[in-house]
Amino acid sequence: MALSVQEMGQRAKKATAQVAGLSLATRNTLLKNMGAALLMRQDEIIAANQQDLVAYGASLSRPMQKRLTLDSDALTAIAESLAAVATLPDPLAGPYDTWENHAGLKIVKKIVPLGVVAMIYEARPNVTVDAAALALKSGNAVILRGGKEAIHSNTVLATILRDVLIDQNLNPDIIQLITDTTHESVNTLLHMREAIDVLIPRGSAAFIDYVVANATVPVIETGAGNTHIFVDASADQAAALRIIHNAKTQKPAVCNAAEKLLIHEAIAQEFLPKIADRLIAARVALRGDQASLGIDGRLTPASDADWDTEYNDLVMGIKIVPDVTAAIDWINTHTTHHSETIISQDPDNIAAFMNQVDAAVVYQNASSRFTDGFEFGFGAEIGISTQKLHARGPMGLPALTTIKYEALAMAIRA
Repeated sequence: MALSVQEMGQRAKKATAQVAGLSLATRNTLLKNMGAALLMRQDEIIAANQQDLVAYGASLSRPMQKRLTLDSDALTAIAESLAAVATLPDPLAGPYDTWENHAGLKIVKKIVPLGVVAMIYEARPNVTVDAAALALKSGNAVILRGGKEAIHSNTVLATILRDVLIDQNLNPDIIQLITDTTHESVNTLLHMREAIDVLIPRGSAAFIDYVVANATVPVIETGAGNTHIFVDASADQAAALRIIHNAKTQKPAVCNAAEKLLIHEAIAQEFLPKIADRLIAARVALRGDQASLGIDGRLTPASDADWDTEYNDLVMGIKIVPDVTAAIDWINTHTTHHSETIISQDPDNIAAFMNQVDAAVVYQNASSRFTDGFEFGFGAEIGISTQKLHARGPMGLPALTTIKYEALAMAIRA
């Protein structure tokens, strides 16, 4: 019989002492063994994934189907990512800040795991492995709750990871998967303050908003990316075409893909038809404001809802703005605080944009697709935080740690 969510929380809490005490060598060996096990049992994983695709693939957009699919290439990439995490420095190793206070106490600011990390996410089975790997590497227990679209894939993946722990005589509850995909399991998880140290949701803006609004456990808000690119009057237009095409079409279903394009009115007549040619050739549907529609009749009218929508698909909204100030104001009104880009050669406009736009990452003449833990040199990420407390932007292993002070008396003190 399946455990209740509360029982899983209790078991995860008990497992924290063991996982926090594992040596770096043991954690790294486990990660490598997990990668090998996934490859050894890939037929089992692919068969389960086919069940998910048959059940839910037709209801998903093509980019979302791609994210759900696990084939031999995808599993090889996942195994390689586990090996890569094994090569990363120990996030718990320090060096620690140390000092002596006025009373002669030696104080050590130690880095420790958060404890129990819970992840709620949608149709992305790779997150099951990524989250488990990063939690293990940072000495945390993890409770995973994926979407119903990937339940067969996630169940097999979690079983394989747990089997590796069992093979090493370790508590398998270091990694647990909630197989109940009803809303009740999510709501229970949101209120388990006695067991969950932090909850990280990944998914649509509406889903993340729901979690943030209803959770009583600590939450790190992540992921939703209503990401804008502003093309200034001074922009290198050839570079702008390349950047926009990359940011929109490379992987349209991810949170760092561009969703909206703002164009300075001084170049709109010239630039809009050029970028429309390129995006339409890539099968991107373009929705525009009235000014955009007047320039290029291939666009369809954008609704008010479009400006706040993360499409996760080959769709882009286009708006004409009079200047950089209007672009900044528009972005700050509609941003999800993820990633925002200016393409410009005007240093004053660039400085204004970089300083005034309220986002975790702001780019000058570069694609928002670089908002990624690997691209930032972190080696991996648990998510992209769009809030300002504890962590912001791509969250590498240090984001899964906290601090603990040790006060050491060199003699008996009172």
